[in-house]
Amino acid sequence: MKKGKGASTSRRTLLQWGLCGLGAAALTTLPGRLMAKTAPIKTLIFSADDIGILNFALLLEELEAAFYVLALKSGNVTDPKEFDYLQAIATHEATHVKFLRKVLGTNTIFRTRDLSFNQAGLDAVLTDRDTILNTAVALEDTGVHAYNGAGTSIKDPTYLLAAGSIVSVEARHTAGVRGLLKRPSTQQDGEEAVSQADLVPELNPFYGRPYDELYTPRQIVAIVYSLNILNNPITGALVA
Repeated sequence: MKKGKGASTSRRTLLQWGLCGLGAAALTTLPGRLMAKTAPIKTLIFSADDIGILNFALLLEELEAAFYVLALKSGNVTDPKEFDYLQAIATHEATHVKFLRKVLGTNTIFRTRDLSFNQAGLDAVLTDRDTILNTAVALEDTGVHAYNGAGTSIKDPTYLLAAGSIVSVEARHTAGVRGLLKRPSTQQDGEEAVSQADLVPELNPFYGRPYDELYTPRQIVAIVYSLNILNNPITGALVA
């Protein structure tokens, strides 16, 4: 029996990305305190070790996953192909969250519902299609810089494998969204969130268009705060 053209096309697209088996729940999970802000806001404390680094990576994946769910629900992405692509990324990010939580196990330091989002900040990044896509680029770029920067300090091979298996996917995400915006797929000079003068030399022996910049966790926190979407204080030796 044939289904409607739109439904079959959407499902076929998701099947090509291998996403249908995850179910709708992966695309609807949001931090529990997104709307209710009366409960105390949890401070996120990241230690300067493998556990701290992977929990920090988890925070970034949680931010991305929540953003894409809200972007899809905003009604501001109306092109079917763009919607399908963001839906695919949303599923990837939800999978990353689940994967990192499984790898960390009892070493996970926060729950999804512990995150408190700033509604005004979210409204600002969900204003329209262009703002959504540009915010997606900023989040994905931040993830790449963060994974590369912190990856040099990971000692546990399992944790290193977990981080390494995600960072290349984040890079494909940002290249794909840049394509939707008709922006160059590679990051251009003058677009970096951290200036060349502020890069840590030990992390960045190579610099220029053929190379990605490596940011410290502290620099990543500054970028996250600049988006004005997260209320939770972030502290600890990792980001000091």
